[in-house]
Amino acid sequence: MNQEALFSAALGITPPWEVTAVTFSKEEKRLDITIDFPRGSTFACPVCGAEAKAYDTTEETWRHLNFFQYDAYLHARVPRVNCPKSGCGIKKITVPWARSGSGFTLLFEALVMALVRQMPVKAAATILGEHDTRIWRVIDHYVSTSRAKVDMSLVARVGIDETAARRGQDYVTLFFDLDERRLLFGTPGKDHQTVVAFAEDLTGHGGAKENITSACIDMSKAFIKGLTETFPNAAITFDQFHLIQLMNDALGKVRAEEARLFPELLKGTRYVWLKNPENLTERQDENLVKLSHYNLKTGRAYRLKLALQDVFFAQSREEAEQLLKSWYYWAIRSQVEQVKRVARTVKEHWNGILNWFESKLSNGFLEGINSLLQAAKARARGYRSTKNLINMAYMIAGKLDFGLPT
Repeated sequence: MNQEALFSAALGITPPWEVTAVTFSKEEKRLDITIDFPRGSTFACPVCGAEAKAYDTTEETWRHLNFFQYDAYLHARVPRVNCPKSGCGIKKITVPWARSGSGFTLLFEALVMALVRQMPVKAAATILGEHDTRIWRVIDHYVSTSRAKVDMSLVARVGIDETAARRGQDYVTLFFDLDERRLLFGTPGKDHQTVVAFAEDLTGHGGAKENITSACIDMSKAFIKGLTETFPNAAITFDQFHLIQLMNDALGKVRAEEARLFPELLKGTRYVWLKNPENLTERQDENLVKLSHYNLKTGRAYRLKLALQDVFFAQSREEAEQLLKSWYYWAIRSQVEQVKRVARTVKEHWNGILNWFESKLSNGFLEGINSLLQAAKARARGYRSTKNLINMAYMIAGKLDFGLPT
């Protein structure tokens, strides 16, 4: 077997294509493989599939997987065919080893997609010896084409969360299928129009707005407005962990305020108030017992936090509503302004909080994905655009099938 036949077999080249030349340059650290076809060969019309002869050709080059430590490139004349059937015209064919318009072979792109799952795009680009802009184009192509095939016809329960593309600005909103635990859609912004954009994307993938029966969100007014106006059948559940976080934030502000008044008493107690009693160390527990003898607003806020958590141990919506009413009346009369603000928030979102006892929906999974995405962003030292961030979110949580060779 000569070297041309050997490389034809190794590359999986089939007639009418054949390797006609192999050139290796140790000085330039590259291997060049020329692929061609015999005169008179026919190719399938890209429109109808009918066999047609080459009309003309253009020379093209593709980066392939390295040959040991050497860069490898494929070169070929790519024909246009003049289909004999009416209506097809003259069309350029797609070669079997690369997608149209790409400067990389399919196997090289498969390597790209494998690497960017494991490391920042910039690091992958350095290893491959390519500019990261070209790598992002590959990612964008496969994410876009894979998403085009996603079926959303069975989506019924969604979760919504926003994440920062850059510190303090350029947010993106992510929409998840809570049953399949996958990212459905990402879009720039965090206003009610993001929900409208999701509805359009859902419809374009075979879903229906009427099929959305439940949505789990934080207490964003924009998301509430978007869901109410766009998804008439969606019962809104407010994420319980977000509610407890609001209470923890209020507790932290009360403690900080009193720590300025009583620095010796409250110094070093921050984590005492953030933990539940069963998670306290022995020293923290002793400290908490000592502090309970003082009439501190922080202590009052801490007891209210524990009481709010207890609401979610109720066995039914009815029992929870009674517990929440008792908590609300206690909180609104607590004389702790930060806690009273949380109580007013609870009253404004009453039904959505209680809906949890029927839907049992939580955005905990979304927060986990958000953490992974922010970690990836930190490793990459940020992304150049929100589009890149959204594409990376699809890579992490979209469960997309890229259809790449292995």
